[in-house]
This record gives sequence, structure tokens and C-alpha cells, in this order.
Amino acid sequence: MKTVTILLDSIDKVKAFVNIINPFDADFDLVSGRYVIDAKSLLGIFSLDIMRPISLNIHNSEENMDKILKAISDYIIEDPAE
Repeated sequence: MKTVTILLDSIDKVKAFVNIINPFDADFDLVSGRYVIDAKSLLGIFSLDIMRPISLNIHNSEENMDKILKAISDYIIEDPAE
């Protein structure tokens, strides 16, 4: 699992983000406070405060992680590994 912090501060960003991650065969969870939401769910994301940074947990084997991180790089605002 890898965790990064992302910002999805507009409706267009949320839609684009979901479209980017949907083709990946991995589980993506958004964590905001005590809430954990499936990141592939538009309605789930809109139940969160999207004006604040959100933690994204990526549950995937390491072989595809680079592809995933590159695909969502425009939304990442903090990567704890760096």
C-alpha cells in the first residue's frame, strides 16, 4: 500500500480523477478524518469536503505503482516517500 495526499478542489478535477483511476485493477481509498471512501465512486467523493487535501491509499502490487502515480501526478500535493 502507498499513501499520498491529493487535492480534488473542483467538480471537473473529481470527474477527471475518477476517469483516470477506474481502468486500474487496484483499490483506491480516500481517507478524510474518520471517513474512508472508495475513490472510484463519484458520489462517495462528493460526500467529502473536496476543498481540503485528502489522503489516498493505493492498494496495489508494486509493479503497477509507478504507472498509477504518474497517471495521478497532477493531483498529488504531498508524497511522504519523497
